Amino acid sequence: MRKVDPEKHAARRQVIVDAAIACFARKGFHGTSTAEICAEAGMSPGNLFHYFPTKHAIITAIVEEERQETAEFFRELHESPDLFAALLGFMDVVLGLAADPVYSSLALEIAAEAMRDEHIGELVAANDAELRAALSALIKAASGRGQIDAAIDPEAGARWIAAIIDGIFGRIAVDPGFKPDQERPMMHLLLTRFLCPKP
Repeated sequence: MRKVDPEKHAARRQVIVDAAIACFARKGFHGTSTAEICAEAGMSPGNLFHYFPTKHAIITAIVEEERQETAEFFRELHESPDLFAALLGFMDVVLGLAADPVYSSLALEIAAEAMRDEHIGELVAANDAELRAALSALIKAASGRGQIDAAIDPEAGARWIAAIIDGIFGRIAVDPGFKPDQERPMMHLLLTRFLCPKP
């Protein structure tokens, strides 16, 4: 029996995920066929199905990958000496991702699919809960250091920051003139006034 090389296996899975992301961003989940994903990935359907038995499994993998990347990002943020600056840095990353047409299209497609597909909806809700918990922990720790206003409830603050993130992507969908990568100064100003201790 042939042994599976874990690194090669993971690399091939990632090729498929990246190809699917490109296709989904162009045509949506339901507008994309597995044949189109295969063509983008440069592999046969049989090869693709060896790694992902269904298109739904690829979508699940994309949502899970997002969860893992966000969790790792927040682990690194907590090591920063200035947690408020770290939070601003996180929001800068969000603006950068929102400015990427592939990522923003995919994010909106995932949000729409979460409303249609119960399993994807549960995964997205779990990701959102983890994000809000991470934001809440960051706010609480920053408050303890005097870097964020102690009067702000960490969970409520996290909920509103998550709402701002959702709003950034929603604004892209309805306002072609909205350029997320140009909104950094205003975002920093709003968050500073919202979160920082008053002098």
